[in-house]
Amino acid sequence: MSLITIAYHSGYGHTKKVAEHVAAGANSVEGVKAILLDVTTVDAAIEGYENGWELLNASNGIIFGTPTYMGGPSGPFKVFADASSKAWFTGAWKDKIAAGFTNSLSNAGDKNVTLYYLATLAAQQEMIWVTLGIKNDGTNNRNGYYLGLGTQSDNAPADQTPGEADLNTSKNFGVRVAEAVIRWNK
Repeated sequence: MSLITIAYHSGYGHTKKVAEHVAAGANSVEGVKAILLDVTTVDAAIEGYENGWELLNASNGIIFGTPTYMGGPSGPFKVFADASSKAWFTGAWKDKIAAGFTNSLSNAGDKNVTLYYLATLAAQQEMIWVTLGIKNDGTNNRNGYYLGLGTQSDNAPADQTPGEADLNTSKNFGVRVAEAVIRWNK
């Protein structure tokens, strides 16, 4: 069984909703188990692991997720990323599959800056980055991001937004990353 951790932060629930759909897509791939990890609880026990760090180190793939706030990742996600330097020192995440997603109020909102940040984090950890790999066809990747998944939420509660097109793209992204994990770990 290949293990994928979706390490995310969500300020208002919208990014968590995207993370759940990414996980659903990944979990739909035979031989994959995807686990959600809210990075603000990374030091707590999760799914039989002593803490989130142990889960991340045991994972075959890590999908990073954060809202885009003020042109970059959220503060809590940045705290998590900075603390991942311990994994960097030991090479714990080297050659794991990595991917990333972000969500914000606007269609652009400098989401590419956040995706570049996530890809750079993965590169520094010596991980293998997987892009979105989904063309903009009106129902998938409507926002036109390719480095990773970029979704948009209206100024409404998370049970109302992001919309169906973005959630479908989120599921398809989870499938793509899960299939990459399986191929890489044959």
